[in-house]
Amino acid sequence: MTTEALLREISEYCRRVGMAESTFGRLAVNDGKLVSRLRTGASVTIDTMERVRGFIGSPANAAGRRGKAKTAAASTSSPAIVSAKPGNGAAANPNGDADKNFRFYDNRQKYLSFVNTCSEKWVVAQRVGLELDSIHPRPPAVRVFDAGIGDGTVLTRVMRAMHSRFPAMPFYIVGKEISLEDIRLALQKMPDRFFEHPASVLVLTNMFYSEAPWLAPNSVSAAASLVWHEVGLTGSTAHEFEEQITDLEPFLAANWRAKVSAVSGNPMYEKPVVLVLYREDYKFLLDQVRPQRGNVRADYDLIIASQPYRARASTEFKAKKVIAPLARALGPGGRLIAIHSHGDDPALEIVQKVWPGENPFHTDRHALLRATKEELGSAGRDLNFNAYADNRSLFKYEMHTLPTEIAASIGTSTLFAAWNAAIYVAQIEDQRLEAVMNSHAYLDATKEVLQKYGGLWFWDESFVISRKRETV
Repeated sequence: MTTEALLREISEYCRRVGMAESTFGRLAVNDGKLVSRLRTGASVTIDTMERVRGFIGSPANAAGRRGKAKTAAASTSSPAIVSAKPGNGAAANPNGDADKNFRFYDNRQKYLSFVNTCSEKWVVAQRVGLELDSIHPRPPAVRVFDAGIGDGTVLTRVMRAMHSRFPAMPFYIVGKEISLEDIRLALQKMPDRFFEHPASVLVLTNMFYSEAPWLAPNSVSAAASLVWHEVGLTGSTAHEFEEQITDLEPFLAANWRAKVSAVSGNPMYEKPVVLVLYREDYKFLLDQVRPQRGNVRADYDLIIASQPYRARASTEFKAKKVIAPLARALGPGGRLIAIHSHGDDPALEIVQKVWPGENPFHTDRHALLRATKEELGSAGRDLNFNAYADNRSLFKYEMHTLPTEIAASIGTSTLFAAWNAAIYVAQIEDQRLEAVMNSHAYLDATKEVLQKYGGLWFWDESFVISRKRETV
């Protein structure tokens, strides 16, 4: 049996008995991520395949869920397809349970598959690096804020470019990230950065956009629970730094925790955390660079805002909650570069073949800049809002494929990777996917588009907000 055939059998069973695919994986083989990994091209052993088929064919499992089968049949009839119409977000939970308000980009498996099969992180880092020639750092350091470091790929690449451009200047870098998994991945990339550029202060925090640049919670209660932890890395090799960073795992596990907002359903911190890392042998040199609790400047030379908001969020939300607070944190001569998905590409074409008329990218850079300017009011008088022409604003990235992969016959793993990338960027929620993944139509659509364009590529859109320099 092929992986594709096994997936069809699992999907049909889950649909028939009304079972979530993650639950199926846990019950069948004690692996809740089994199905998601299969969809992204993972292989499966003969033993696992036999255990899965044995679970599906077990009379006890079938009998125990006959009652649910009727409910499942009703829920998969025509009314359920309404949830797949264009523009729908996650279904509202009548009981108000915020943990059911699913946000697509928090789906870990789809995120990791996208990151590892597409070049977006590399291309975004190249685009951000172009801004380094336009900033004008002032003593005591080059000051950078990353408004969502993710797995750290973009930030580490930018840090390499910063070292090439400013090899003798101290760096003060603040990164915001609420995901514990991403913080772990980002920290794994940092030992080499401390080795190459020892005069660096790296600060990581889980605070909101309106708090993180200043490392200061807005509410009194949050400020009272603030966890501020400084680590002076000893030694002189990347290996020594890596060992000490790895030793932070218990601290991260105990403090870098998130909960779900009862209002928005979005993740938020349980308590604010600030983690400050620097080399102990450079502590004296970095005395004026290291942040002091309760006394933090937010006048950044460069702010990176790559995919900082959900595409389907309103223009007003993006401007008020994300872009405007970040623009306020710019220093004289500082530049904020924002990047988000643009659509109008083969990836969106795949999505629209399955959901005709679907287009989550309703806010372009022009509308967002207008809304941000209005939100800032008089505070934006010394800011420049640069939309630029399309040939500068738009840039392309691709899904990695071998030259021979896109042919008359495309491998299942390639099709699954392309489908995953398309629905990840379009932020299609799992509830909507369930209605279309019981047939081959979505893979047929993916194959058709891949063959039409000879691969899969995407458009991102960028814009820059810059603060005027101080006159001497």
